[in-house]
Amino acid sequence: MEEVSIIGLDLAKRIFQAHGADRSGKCLFSRKLSRAQLLGFFSSQKPCIVAMEACSSAHYWGREIAALGHEVRLIPAHYVKPYVKRGKNDAADAEAICEAASRPTMRFVEIRSAEQHSQAMVFRSRDLLVRQRTQAINAVRGHCAEFGLSAPTGHKGYEAL
Repeated sequence: MEEVSIIGLDLAKRIFQAHGADRSGKCLFSRKLSRAQLLGFFSSQKPCIVAMEACSSAHYWGREIAALGHEVRLIPAHYVKPYVKRGKNDAADAEAICEAASRPTMRFVEIRSAEQHSQAMVFRSRDLLVRQRTQAINAVRGHCAEFGLSAPTGHKGYEAL
């Protein structure tokens, strides 16, 4: 029996697509997996390279699959696109991910830890709140200008209104 050396995994919200290939690149399987089946499937596989596009949930799944003994590689999506051979669908994407990951010069993204993700989430949330506050202040200043009220820009100018 031929041994799987690389699995390309196209991530989704509910149904994932896995494409397995041997060392020569020959397709050994292509199957759909539900979210509940995913970790069970990878725990039944012998340790191999698992490649995914670096998208929103890739770091989480990368940590989970790596904990099962696989070598996980995350590829930026724009590096995978040239390897899609036919129409845009999950099976074609999984095959392209597998093909891209097998290239010796491919660049990969490092898997972030849960702590790194937490810090990034706090930073992005704060940044969003600051931008929304600025938008609200600018909107109020604009509305007040319609009534002849004027104030300097920024948070202190808003307090003057």
